[in-house]
Amino acid sequence: MPVTVTSLHIYPVKGLGSINLQEAEVTPRGLRHDRRFMVVDPSGEFFTQRDFPRMATVWTEIEGGKLRLAAPDAGEVELEAEPSEGAAMTVRVWNSSGLAAIAPSPEADAWLSDYLGTACRLAYMPDHSRRATNPAYGGEHIVSFADGYPFLFTNEASLEELNGRLAHPIPMNRFRPNFVVKGVPAYAEDGWKDVRVGGVPFKFVKPCGRCQVTTTDQTTGEVTGPEPLSVLSVYRSSPTFGAMFGMNAVSLEESTVRVGDAVEPR
Repeated sequence: MPVTVTSLHIYPVKGLGSINLQEAEVTPRGLRHDRRFMVVDPSGEFFTQRDFPRMATVWTEIEGGKLRLAAPDAGEVELEAEPSEGAAMTVRVWNSSGLAAIAPSPEADAWLSDYLGTACRLAYMPDHSRRATNPAYGGEHIVSFADGYPFLFTNEASLEELNGRLAHPIPMNRFRPNFVVKGVPAYAEDGWKDVRVGGVPFKFVKPCGRCQVTTTDQTTGEVTGPEPLSVLSVYRSSPTFGAMFGMNAVSLEESTVRVGDAVEPR
């Protein structure tokens, strides 16, 4: 059975809803538009679904150079998808700090603050920003506002195997991947090193340690309980990475990938 890409996903604003794509541009810091925006508090500390699960219910769309945010019973707001650089501010993602641009949209800041119930604003990662991945895994690369690495791959068979252990099956969106593949056994991705997707080379650098975001329904924003994290912690746990599902990767070439592309692990 051929190994293929079955879906592609970006998350223009870290922690908010996804956009499902038929094709995407591969850049050194991730798929184009992926997590170039981030919601931060006035001091620059990033917002996460761990603290604000309602973030999952904010839909995102990019059309005509505009990023649109919308939510149930809250209307919508638009801003530039690639804004001109605004005033600089220092932002923090976990232990990583750096300069970002304040997205020049008071309307979007006010809309998000009202919807999330606390003061916040949008920060944007400009092209000159160079947030580094951990050089211990895969060498020196850059990343957007994703937690640690530019790309996350998951496998349909791995989810099927996991769901067989759960009382209530969950969809793949709980893991917020960029690439979903099929055609290989469950957790075959654990052993992949160099992978070509439609001829575009990627390097798999480390397993993805999962957190409590996986317990949040990505449609309703409801935290549904300890699963799947508690089950993963039993049979997919590592002292280094914790509960594992999916593989982090970096890109070795800028190009375009598409749903249906052949995946060639090496």
